[in-house]
Amino acid sequence: MDIASLAFRTDVAMLEHSGSTVEDLGTHLVVRTPDNPTYWWGNFLLLGAAPTDVADAEGWLSAFESEFPGTRHRTFGVDGTSGTIEDLAPFAELGLSTEWSSVMTATSVHEPPRPNTTATYRPFASDDDWAQQVDLDMAGEEPGTHSLEFVTARGRAERRLVDAGHGAWWGAFEDGRLLASMGLFTASPGLARFQNVKTHPDARGRGLAGTLVHRVSRYGFDDLQAHTLVMVADPDYLAIRIYRSVGFADTERQLQAERKPTGS
Repeated sequence: MDIASLAFRTDVAMLEHSGSTVEDLGTHLVVRTPDNPTYWWGNFLLLGAAPTDVADAEGWLSAFESEFPGTRHRTFGVDGTSGTIEDLAPFAELGLSTEWSSVMTATSVHEPPRPNTTATYRPFASDDDWAQQVDLDMAGEEPGTHSLEFVTARGRAERRLVDAGHGAWWGAFEDGRLLASMGLFTASPGLARFQNVKTHPDARGRGLAGTLVHRVSRYGFDDLQAHTLVMVADPDYLAIRIYRSVGFADTERQLQAERKPTGS
């Protein structure tokens, strides 16, 4: 199955780089992350097309349960570049949550309107940096959103990407404290993908994220030799304005459907 979506193409590449497996069954891909089975979007089906009706969606649920026996979540991506939330209606009728995200790209960047010049911006270079990344990932999350076990396992996968030479994880630091972070990694020649952009709740509104996105983007163009950078963002969340402010533009849509584990 050839992936049309820049978002899913880079998602799958990042997962493979960090140790996940991908099985191509023609009509869909089965993506597995054995060392982090509770990672919903590391264990999912990527469909070549949206379900045509409820019966079709029920068939995909059965396929998921066959591929991931005993798994409590249900997660489906739908390939494409311009779909709408209505395409996921058969999943919604079965009680799954459905959403679309904006796929943003940049072939050049510029500084944000109000760059932050007080922080130090650099790649992670120590065990302490990565330990702080786990703390940052947990900061401000609603109880039950992510477990420490999940976040720690995801951090190990992120570090594997760095150790394998696919890119770097960057942070904005003040007095040694990590306040914002993000990764950027090569997905294929000329194409690089941002990962897990996060700012500590206490440090928002200070220009850290925009400044860091600009610095890391320059790293992508200059050091990773990328000609296109990819960022996936919630269209309703204020961070999308930060990405636009440094030169990213909305170019595609990513469609996803999920059923969270009972009690999550």
